[in-house]
Amino acid sequence: MTLFCAIAMTLPTFAQSTLNSKADNIVGEYLTDRGGSKSKVRVTKAADGTYTAQIFWVENPNDANGKKRKDVKNPDKSLRNTDIDKVVIVKGLKYLKGDKQWGDAKIYDPSKGIRVNVTAEFESEKKLKLRGTVFGIGTTIYWQKIK
Repeated sequence: MTLFCAIAMTLPTFAQSTLNSKADNIVGEYLTDRGGSKSKVRVTKAADGTYTAQIFWVENPNDANGKKRKDVKNPDKSLRNTDIDKVVIVKGLKYLKGDKQWGDAKIYDPSKGIRVNVTAEFESEKKLKLRGTVFGIGTTIYWQKIK
């Protein structure tokens, strides 16, 4: 019984370690849910070897008038006319081999119009943990891998 418990307790750690040991494991599609607002994000690998995350679906893409919502809070005024379901939220994300996680980039929150430092690592096969921080203060969100 003790051996079984020891093995069962090590499996999540082994799976987590394996998922975080290959840079391209982050590539895929994820379902996010921020305060009841669901969206889907696609993570792709850029030509320079970094990763980009872009929203490709939102649960409520239209405003009260039936018009497609735009990224109106973007600090870059040239991007404020971008459809909310086409916003790039992470650009230049790097795989940090020594840490077995992704980071060295910023994540953008279109609902607040802010960018914060981000790190990402898998907690399980289908659960990506993202930690956003600014001045050492942060929050953790989870993305569910769907593809």
